[in-house]
Amino acid sequence: MMELIRAFQLLKLNSVSKAWVDAVWDFEFTHTDPLDPVLEEEIKENPDVFKTVYMQLLPFSTDDNDDNTQSIWVVFGENGVSPKALVAVLSYFILSAKVKSPSLEQRQCGLQAASLYLLLLKIPGSVANKVYHQILFDTCLNMPLKCWPQDSGKKRKKDSVKSSQGDPKSGKRSKPPKKVSEEMEIDGDEDDEEEAMYFSAQDLLKIREDIVMLVRALLRLLEKFSLKDKPQSTDSCVQLFTELTNFEPVIGDLSFSQERNVDQLESLPELAYHGLGILCSAIHGEGDECRRRVFRKLLYVILMMKTQERSKPCLLASSQAVHSARDQAIRFISHIVDEQREATLPLLRILVQHICHQMVEKSEYRTSGAQAVGKLMAKMPCQDYAALVKWIHNYSRNNKVAFRMFALDVAMVLLEQDERDVDDTVDPGLAVYLSHRFLVHNIVYGHRNDVSPSVRGHALHCLAQCLELRSQNATKCVHELFSNSSQTMLETGRSEHTLKRGETGQKTAMTFRTIELTKHKSITTTRRSDISASLQNDDTVTLFKKHVSDPKTNARKSALETVMSLLKHGVISCSAENLSILSDRCRDPAVSVKKKAMQCLMDLLAALSDNVDVQEAWLRGVLPAVIDSESSVQEKALECLDLVILTHIKSQGKYHHNDTSQRLAWDLLGLMCEKCEDLSRYFSKAFSVWSPQQKFTPAFVNGLLSHTEGERAAAAWLLLAKIASCSPKLNYSTVLETWEKTVSSPVTSVSMTCHILSVMGDISSNLNEDTKSRVVDDLIGWLKTFSLPLEVISSCVDTLLRFGKSENAQDTLRFLDRFCGELVSICEAYLSSVILNENGAENINVDLLVKHLFTLGVASLHCPSKVGKRIFLLVQSILTPSEQQGHAEGDELPASQPLSQFKPNSMPTVVRAHAVIALGKLCLQHEELMLKYLPVFARELEVGTELAVRSNVVVVMCDLCVRYTNTVSRYIPNISACLRDKEPIVREQTLIMLTNLLQEEYVKWKGALFFRFAVVLVDPDPTIADLCEYCLVDLLLKKSPLMFSQHFIECIFHFNSYEKHKKYNKFPQSESEKSRFSLKGPQNQGKRFRIYKFLLKNFTDEQRFNITTKLCQDILASFVDSDLPLDSDGSELLADTFDVLSLKEMKLTAMSGPAAGEEPQEDEMAMAKAVLQVAQKKLVSQVQKRNFVENVIPIVISLKNMLEEHHSPVIKHLMAYLQVTMQDFRSEVKELFAGDEQLAAEVEYNLKHFEKQKQQQEEQQMEKQLASFTLSPNRNGNTVASPAQAANQSGFDTRTQATKGPAQTPKSADALRRRTFAGMVTPIRRHPSLTVISTGRAKQAGRAISTPQVSINEVTFGEQVSAICSESGKGNKDVEEEESILHLMSPEQQKPVPRQWNVESPLVQKTRTRKRL
Repeated sequence: MMELIRAFQLLKLNSVSKAWVDAVWDFEFTHTDPLDPVLEEEIKENPDVFKTVYMQLLPFSTDDNDDNTQSIWVVFGENGVSPKALVAVLSYFILSAKVKSPSLEQRQCGLQAASLYLLLLKIPGSVANKVYHQILFDTCLNMPLKCWPQDSGKKRKKDSVKSSQGDPKSGKRSKPPKKVSEEMEIDGDEDDEEEAMYFSAQDLLKIREDIVMLVRALLRLLEKFSLKDKPQSTDSCVQLFTELTNFEPVIGDLSFSQERNVDQLESLPELAYHGLGILCSAIHGEGDECRRRVFRKLLYVILMMKTQERSKPCLLASSQAVHSARDQAIRFISHIVDEQREATLPLLRILVQHICHQMVEKSEYRTSGAQAVGKLMAKMPCQDYAALVKWIHNYSRNNKVAFRMFALDVAMVLLEQDERDVDDTVDPGLAVYLSHRFLVHNIVYGHRNDVSPSVRGHALHCLAQCLELRSQNATKCVHELFSNSSQTMLETGRSEHTLKRGETGQKTAMTFRTIELTKHKSITTTRRSDISASLQNDDTVTLFKKHVSDPKTNARKSALETVMSLLKHGVISCSAENLSILSDRCRDPAVSVKKKAMQCLMDLLAALSDNVDVQEAWLRGVLPAVIDSESSVQEKALECLDLVILTHIKSQGKYHHNDTSQRLAWDLLGLMCEKCEDLSRYFSKAFSVWSPQQKFTPAFVNGLLSHTEGERAAAAWLLLAKIASCSPKLNYSTVLETWEKTVSSPVTSVSMTCHILSVMGDISSNLNEDTKSRVVDDLIGWLKTFSLPLEVISSCVDTLLRFGKSENAQDTLRFLDRFCGELVSICEAYLSSVILNENGAENINVDLLVKHLFTLGVASLHCPSKVGKRIFLLVQSILTPSEQQGHAEGDELPASQPLSQFKPNSMPTVVRAHAVIALGKLCLQHEELMLKYLPVFARELEVGTELAVRSNVVVVMCDLCVRYTNTVSRYIPNISACLRDKEPIVREQTLIMLTNLLQEEYVKWKGALFFRFAVVLVDPDPTIADLCEYCLVDLLLKKSPLMFSQHFIECIFHFNSYEKHKKYNKFPQSESEKSRFSLKGPQNQGKRFRIYKFLLKNFTDEQRFNITTKLCQDILASFVDSDLPLDSDGSELLADTFDVLSLKEMKLTAMSGPAAGEEPQEDEMAMAKAVLQVAQKKLVSQVQKRNFVENVIPIVISLKNMLEEHHSPVIKHLMAYLQVTMQDFRSEVKELFAGDEQLAAEVEYNLKHFEKQKQQQEEQQMEKQLASFTLSPNRNGNTVASPAQAANQSGFDTRTQATKGPAQTPKSADALRRRTFAGMVTPIRRHPSLTVISTGRAKQAGRAISTPQVSINEVTFGEQVSAICSESGKGNKDVEEEESILHLMSPEQQKPVPRQWNVESPLVQKTRTRKRL
């Protein structure tokens, strides 16, 4: 006891004046006058004075010293120790540590004094002796955070101040600094001052020891001292402990279950969680208020956020310490729930709801939050778990993108857990929410058609991940989605809910209460439900084909990943159609999608390496990417080829059939020799890239040669053919031995023989003359047999040419004349024997004749001097038709006739087709022959009936156009006429060949060529239409950016067959060509407008603006000036013009709103962009308005008067155009139409009437959905083509589509770019099915489960328990009854007064005006 008194004497309490003590107490410990400096120095002589007193007083605070404790206050009195003076002195040192830039000594003294004060409070009798004071107690609680040096940086603040003054060199003025409150400024100043002080590691260690002492004193106090009537102190304690949980790293995991003494806890996080555990005990309140405060503070630790006073919580940078603190918080909450289950379960539900509600969109934080939700929900009983899953399902349909994304993440975490069994405690109405099937079907798969690209992409990604989970239930649920027995989804919990959101300006943290779900329809539900309803019951595979063509890149990538997983796990079959979804996307416009598609093919090939269809899809996807325009895609493709094929090519001795990788490499090479021969050119490109890299070592080449005999021979020769030209060393003897065997035996493999010939040609320069001579003799002898396939004949002639090459050009010519001339002579003799002999044609050997024709064509190219006129006539005679077509008397003879020097014959079509090719090759070397037979070819295109012949004629004429451009260009109309050929093959061939010529500029856009190209856009074969889009946009428009705008107006004249204009549609055409390409009449209106829309979609804003003016001046003004008659043809032309002007594609993009599904951004860059867009829209609106007033309105008013005089039906189209246009100038109708008051009144009336009718239509549509459960739109493709046509279906004023929202079904990012120019890959056509079959209740009809239908407007929480409890208590019957109610208003809510429409007809207004006058 005496040591205690001596310790207290160190505080010099007797020397402190009573007046000073009274002043401190009078100021309520918010301010203290300075202590006598002499006295203060005496106290500080011993630096550990407070610690000494603390240690002496500590034994008296323990429970085992009750006798001493009861007499401690008596001892103080007996020895003149005034508790009041003691508290005043302690408060002085405590408050001294809170000044600006306190020194190390002040911080230590303050912390130690606070510890001593808290220890005094633990001693019984402290309240009676007036030691406790609320303000001082709270000040002590804030000491650890205040005394620990903060991390704020003075230098950074100074830099920011400097930058706010602008850069004097650039003359630019930067943004002014944000205004802050005085308190914020004070805090900032303190931070600045604090930064100026330096604390060594030892200094920080001393401060930490004092903080530990203070926290231990607080914990000892809280074990006995209740805070149930002190909410402010409770908040301070919770705040302190929460901050300390992340104060320093913890070695190992914290254990919350072991009961340990405070002195045994070393780290501050351990002490902090011990304190939080004490606060959650019953001593600090019977209710859950204290626990609620603890959970609320730990919420932000779990969210990895930092709470700040008077501001929103901010995200913490992701780090190991932050993640560790989050995990510790989750384990602590789980421990509290285990210990106090009944009391904490309602709070646990609230905590999970708030984690969901305050989640941000950043992927890393979402993943972390979802893991936390999964761990916390694992602690819930089945009833609460099911109720919360129901809440999450409703939450997943919120308007906010981040919420829907997070709901998917949570669903995936829950799917990783074991599926719960239904027990007796679960209400029947909630049992369905326990199954994994509900999570997969209703949350994951339910968002596949979400309006947001991010959400639907993430949903598809999650669906793919479901198949990778260990849980077989999730995989089974995915299989159900794609089985015929599961066409509908669960409709449970489909009542329309909205989560209320906090006020927009709210900056403080929300109250920790339950997030209520109320009956309130989201404003965007209707729009979004349209999207989902149209796709809900589509064939699932077809649905994924649409998703891989999504406008957004990330959505396409996720769809590819999903398709790959479905194929990999056998959910959908590995058919060619399904696999083409992946291979086609390797030619996507986006580089990242191409790479993703290749990676998906790699993953699928690794999983299903023995599947031949997968192997083919891999080749068709990866190989063409070798010639991609993007170098990174080329590198990816080459990497895949190297990894899968080249790396695993070993010698025959090292080959093991059980080695999957080796077997796969040879299987792929084998496919390229058979089914995928058309990909060989891409493979050659890969080798041309690899050859400079010296990848093909002698060991690699010799390993290949070891495979040239046996089952892998064809694949080995394929590789040798690619590398022979760049191989450093090649065993020529092995190649020559194989060649001798090949020549002496029949051809068994065409591709392998061609590859052997290619290798022979590559090594020809390295052979001696004797060997060369022997090989040439073999080649000529082989060709003379005419038993070879056509491909081998061509390869033989090419090899022969390479053997004949010499440095002396004359020697080369003599070689070719000798050997090729010999072949030509043999072919001429055979043709003469067949054609000139009377009985030769009767016993014709078609195969032999074709081979002679083919050899003649190939050989004649290399020896034109050996080709005589006799050969021309022989080939021409084969083309003579078997019967000359007779002509009636008076008919005109054709301009050109096939020359018939011989009597008619009956040659088969295949012979005639090859004769065309042979004659074309002859024409390439003989111009006079070309001039003679070019009209014959043109006539054959017009009157020919044989498909193969017409197709070959197109190829020949286009090849001749390259050689004889000026001559053949006159026949381009004849060639382009084949774009409307009855055979799809001819149309496609013509489109490809003409595109080639236009790209190389051998042909110009003259005459009707552009309009014939445009007609192919509406080809009955969707594949050809897609190919045409690709050719026009990706190949031709890039070379001629003005191509579409220059031809657009003439398109309207041409497709309406209108020829009365003095300037447009005046190019020469025959009547048959006019009828073939005509799109005139109402029956073709849909086709015309498909072309118009396609062209306009690829316009720039400048072109749209100019074309509007030009349409008015060149078409509308022509009718006003009577240059064009207002007859039936003119009316159709006018109607088309007004309907074109009404199209939404005519609207400038600067005037359009954000695209459907585009989420609003909240960062500064996005806000600046939004401001710029508003300014740009305003400027463009003014320019557009001026143009409209000056150039359009006068013409429209005059034309309207004219149409009224003629009672023309076109007046409807004119009014529809005005209605659409005036949507942007809604408030300026009277001002714009000041010259025609009646027209202004009519437009005003129509606009109002249209708005009313549109609202009525929406209501009627909703009623139909509620009544019928189904939507059955038109499926035949003949949709309303123009705005005026829409008007005829719904009344006078609903005639435009431009006033509707943006297209709801996601458009293909490139329905056309999935095809290479060579036509190797068939594009996927989109055939959207809009039929919906719903098994849900009436109010949910027409809305798919993916549609978000709720929005959080404000957060209002119930008091003690979650609203989930009340919902979970209902049975299934109650749920059905509740969800059958439709939008009933509260009894307290007044019935809204019907809106009064101030609408008058133009006639009434006119009459009223006259009366006034």
